[in-house]
Amino acid sequence: MTSPRILAFAGSLRRESFNWKLIRIAAAAARAAGAEVRLLDPADLDLPLFSEDREHSGGMPPAAQRFKRALVEAQGFLIASPEYNASLSAALKNAIDWASRTEAPGEPPLLAFQGRPAALFSASPGALGGLRGLVHLTLVLQNLRVFVLPEQRALGRAHEAFDADGTLRDKAVEAHVGRLAGQLVDSVRRLSN
Repeated sequence: MTSPRILAFAGSLRRESFNWKLIRIAAAAARAAGAEVRLLDPADLDLPLFSEDREHSGGMPPAAQRFKRALVEAQGFLIASPEYNASLSAALKNAIDWASRTEAPGEPPLLAFQGRPAALFSASPGALGGLRGLVHLTLVLQNLRVFVLPEQRALGRAHEAFDADGTLRDKAVEAHVGRLAGQLVDSVRRLSN
């Protein structure tokens, strides 16, 4: 049996954001559960703003094509989303918008998303840990036919949650993140059979 292919990324353009730290931990747990994990770089989400005029005049930008291809090649997603003004980040929404577009006649709609499971995480200095943003991200992904796992992790007081090396100080939180990553790997295996 081949290893499940998981794409892991955060919706922040800042390399050392709390969400990138959290998604690295989730990615390591998915690898430990037997998955092949590709961890994107924050620069992979630094795309031009979606515009139909831009799309019609020049097609999908190469960076957006690369992001979409990474989604298409994956069987499931680990996503950590910062909360910006009680919603998901503009960078993440913009990347999703580009990847949802068809590039060629006959391409199935929502090729990069449909039928794949996703585990969602968020980290924020606030007490709710970005939970409100996850609500919006869930709605967006479900509209794109992604199976969002019902259990999610919103990590509050994230500015106090990590050691200097990026590890979580609270081992119970680390175990919970690991369980969710493992649930995603199991979901991909079940959907593949």
